[in-house]
Amino acid sequence: MNTTFKLSLRNLTRQKRRNAILAIAIAFGFFVVTFIDGLTSGMINNLEDMITQVAGGTVLIAGYEKQPAADENGKPLLINIVRDKEYIRNLVETNNIDYKYFSRFTQSMGQMIFNGKKFITRLQGRDFTEPELLNSFQLVEGSLDNLKNPQAMVINEKIASNLDLLVGDQVIVTTSTIYGQNTVGDFTIAAIIKGNTLVDTTQVFVNIETLNKLVEIPEGGYTTFSIILNNKKNQLKVANQIENLIREDGVNVSSRAEAVKNYPTNIDKGIDKQFVGDDLMWEGTKYGIETLNDAIPALKTVMSVVHTVATVILLVILLIVMVGVSNTYRMVLYERIREIGTMRALGMDGKTTGKVFTTEAIILCVLGACLGVVMAVVVMTIVHFIPIRNEALTFFLNKGHFSFTFSIGTVIMQYLLLIVLTSLAVRGSAKKASRMNPAEALRTVK
Repeated sequence: MNTTFKLSLRNLTRQKRRNAILAIAIAFGFFVVTFIDGLTSGMINNLEDMITQVAGGTVLIAGYEKQPAADENGKPLLINIVRDKEYIRNLVETNNIDYKYFSRFTQSMGQMIFNGKKFITRLQGRDFTEPELLNSFQLVEGSLDNLKNPQAMVINEKIASNLDLLVGDQVIVTTSTIYGQNTVGDFTIAAIIKGNTLVDTTQVFVNIETLNKLVEIPEGGYTTFSIILNNKKNQLKVANQIENLIREDGVNVSSRAEAVKNYPTNIDKGIDKQFVGDDLMWEGTKYGIETLNDAIPALKTVMSVVHTVATVILLVILLIVMVGVSNTYRMVLYERIREIGTMRALGMDGKTTGKVFTTEAIILCVLGACLGVVMAVVVMTIVHFIPIRNEALTFFLNKGHFSFTFSIGTVIMQYLLLIVLTSLAVRGSAKKASRMNPAEALRTVK
């Protein structure tokens, strides 16, 4: 093996110009492969993060109470509320759940009114001291210092444009309490942030305790507990784990198994059905557990399609590179016929002769691939710092910039695929070299 490797390295020093051109072609192909993979993965992660932020989390635990009808002709009242501030938090913190962070929020549909104009909006009460929330804001106007005001409101550019709002303006918000009564509140525009035209054009952020008072949720209460996981692929596992933990405590909780059985293509609807209906009654709080994929089922399909398209592109590029490698080594075989005859005449067996060709090609491809990865990392770094102002791309960006996900595991898999494809590309030439008759090879005149 050592002799084979040395011969392969020596052969690479011959025809330096051709080998350099081939290595550069391989480097460019691997650069494109690595760059596209990193860019695609980064864009998908940004889209997932943005939708996760809008939806509220990766795993969502909402609490519901059911009040009996006030009279014989009335209907039971479903109330979205969690009164026990610490119960879900304690479950998450004491049961080895791999989370990035968690949050509590209160949500209510409402209408903003300013200078005679109205706009339907989704109010989300949040803790404005959460660093993860503040880091997600891309400020256009205003300051985060303004969020210290209990009546502060954060809106996006779309709402600001529709209502002609500026930082400092006061708006009236009409909504309803958790018991169904209409209520009105005043808020001050503290900041205007960039909005995503795909998913969050109606969402505004306000102080959670201010919204709680407006909708009559006791201090410390909320409507939904959200968990943002380190690995989004674990969302189903974590949802099932929390469901089982709540059930073991003897507390009412939704059944994912029942939802899957009754609504296999719409888990979100299956879980919601376990809370509605005049005949469904329970004491205290009943928890409903959903995942991001349940709430936005199309997201999983979109991600799958994007990954599939990216994989096909990567394979096509690698195959094109391999065609070049195959053609090059057919020419190399022709040039070295007499040399092969000499090596065979001196005692080298056919198998070793074929290995020299294959090893030489693999070394050349790996060196070219290493150069391609270095080029990709450099270009990724440069592109990351370029601001992008295309509105159509905003939901794929991280604060107005492309971000790249560089996975060592993915690069290793690509290297292994490269080695396999290289071996297949030169297999024909290597087989011909191994089967060549020494005497005929020495008599060949080129």
